[in-house]
Amino acid sequence: MNKKIRLALIMFLCIASATMMGQKEDLTLEKIYSTKEFQTKSFGPVRWLEDGSGYTALEPSETADGKDIIQYNPKSDERIVLVKAISFIPEGEDQPLNIKDYSWSEDREKLLIFTNTRRVWRYHTRGDFWVLNLSSGKLQKLGKSLTPTTLQFAKFSNDSKKVAYVSEQNIYVEDLETELINALTTDGFDNIINGTFDWVYEEELSLRDGFRWSPDSKKIAYWQMDTKGIGTFYMINNIDSIYPKLIPIPYPKVGTTNSASKIGVVDVVNKETTWIDIPGDPRNHYLARMDWAKSSEEIIVEQLNRKQNTNKVYFGNVRNGTSKIIHTEKVDAWLDVYDDLTWLDNGKYFTWRSDKTGWLHLYKVSRDGKEVIPITHGNFEIVNLLSINKKTGWIYYIAAPDTPTERYLFRSKLNGKGEPQRLSPSNQIGHHSYKISPDSKYAIHTFSSVNTPPQIQLVSLPDHKVLRILEDNQELRTKLQNHKIPTKEFFKLKISEEITFDGWILKPLNFNPSRKYPVLFYVYGEPAQKGYLVISIDNRGTKVPRGREWRKSVYKKIGIIATEDQAAAAKKIMEWDFVDPDRIGIWGWSGGGSMTLNCMFKYPEIYKTGIAIAFISDQKLYDTVYQERYMDLPKNNEDGYKQGSPITHAKNLEGNLLLIHGSGDDNCHYQSCQMLANELIKHKKYFSMIDYPMRSHSISERDNTSLHLRMSMYNYLKQNLPAGEK
Repeated sequence: MNKKIRLALIMFLCIASATMMGQKEDLTLEKIYSTKEFQTKSFGPVRWLEDGSGYTALEPSETADGKDIIQYNPKSDERIVLVKAISFIPEGEDQPLNIKDYSWSEDREKLLIFTNTRRVWRYHTRGDFWVLNLSSGKLQKLGKSLTPTTLQFAKFSNDSKKVAYVSEQNIYVEDLETELINALTTDGFDNIINGTFDWVYEEELSLRDGFRWSPDSKKIAYWQMDTKGIGTFYMINNIDSIYPKLIPIPYPKVGTTNSASKIGVVDVVNKETTWIDIPGDPRNHYLARMDWAKSSEEIIVEQLNRKQNTNKVYFGNVRNGTSKIIHTEKVDAWLDVYDDLTWLDNGKYFTWRSDKTGWLHLYKVSRDGKEVIPITHGNFEIVNLLSINKKTGWIYYIAAPDTPTERYLFRSKLNGKGEPQRLSPSNQIGHHSYKISPDSKYAIHTFSSVNTPPQIQLVSLPDHKVLRILEDNQELRTKLQNHKIPTKEFFKLKISEEITFDGWILKPLNFNPSRKYPVLFYVYGEPAQKGYLVISIDNRGTKVPRGREWRKSVYKKIGIIATEDQAAAAKKIMEWDFVDPDRIGIWGWSGGGSMTLNCMFKYPEIYKTGIAIAFISDQKLYDTVYQERYMDLPKNNEDGYKQGSPITHAKNLEGNLLLIHGSGDDNCHYQSCQMLANELIKHKKYFSMIDYPMRSHSISERDNTSLHLRMSMYNYLKQNLPAGEK
């Protein structure tokens, strides 16, 4: 969840607690969602230069419209206008390009600019690309003969002479000197996708950019997907024309046919593709990761089986297409894949993350697969691997050894010796993130906490000395200080000798511990309303660094164990002196929406009011990769799918229930809401329902949507879960 959304959610459930007190103002939903008053400011995008000489950032130009690219020397703080906004004005135009993102060529003589972007599912990955030659000043648009705004994932070759990109499911290479465009694939159409992915690979395996330049710039390795045989899900747009428009999405639901995927290597001169022969049914395996294996002769591929409990690592020979297994990891539950595989010792080893000891740690695996050597160890987990400095022998990573709700920077020796060193300041309790320079001497550091907007700094490492304030969000901090907002308090809740949950609570302003208040549980995120105690509990199975057993205890029991944990926590909290056990509410979004429904249906004696947003009511309606990863295939776990699905228990509803869904949700389909509504009607269960026409999973598109959604929630709670003390 990004910081803007997280802060907005916190404030949403704080708003009515912010009553007039002294000179402080009311914090209203209108202020949060109809103005930009409470948006956090970011910095960047920032690019560290590979030679370690500094970093570049986009900043508003002082001499023209648009943005300049500024280079900073982290040591001296020298500021140089590297590229002026005027350089980004195309011939015949009077305004510079609106730069969404940019990247440098290897020789730093050219700049690749991404602009005029379009959203593909969740993210803006399609648009136009331009190249600026810094020496000549020439600004050229790529793909001039192709359909505008269809280019994706443009990348310089390593020799800086060409750019490759995807357009309408085919891969192209453009020579920057001659501007000649060559199609490396031509079969991309309808069900064949080259260089990018189908919906489920993108959503659940985080794969979007589907091709890689070889180190020698002579070849490109790429994924090809064949979506033939996948079931088509149709969304219906009823609001943008007088006749409905059907929007088809190849979407593999649980237990159905997947896309077939394969990996080829194409020569950029003769355009011939060599397909890598990787054993296994391509529709019952996932090619989850691929890259060049520190060589232009081999690629490395990670292949997951359909149950996702076995990961086989292959080397593929790009000349003859043969492959060989060099490493296999197999577990009883499921395996996750990561994007931080790094080559060490000039290609003799690669890094590997595994939780085989019960904790997620970093290892190095020899190229022949015979050696697996631990780099980190102990009763803690690596949350994110940030940087490996091969020269100094240190790795830098995010971890939370003592407090799984927080995030800090650590470093460990690459040789596995010694103890981890914490680098984040001990007086900054909360979440820390870093963008570390290639030489690991500096970092762009962002710190935030539940009561602190993001503070962005340039720091030196390993001493973590602040060299420059990049953005402190002081204006937002002042605005928040001028409003009465309750403080979030963290606590631990012991359920049994074996189980203790982390949780947080927001108490109403003017809280009186001798009185009793209603509780609104938030599952899967952060919300508060006037006169409510707002509480969130971290149940088993959540992706927090508490070890393998915590995360994977829910295997084959999604919707079962978590619901039991939430109910057990609620029962404990109902015993607190200041809690009114007759006024217990719950709400959640997506997976939290599903959990809200399970809690309302399975424990009607606890939860009196619920709001479920963008949920899945029947686990068989969701996609193959996600649901089968945690639940196995339906044929192997029929009872688990049934008992974990809210629709199975809908007949038990007793309290007040509001269902909210966007009809344009390509992730958790509106079908799920309609099926549940049908089941509730069947059992004479009365409920309320709001359909947001053609809104996606975020329910944020089109005018006033976010404000309308929050106001609808707020009004429903006021009417059905009476606020205030008793």
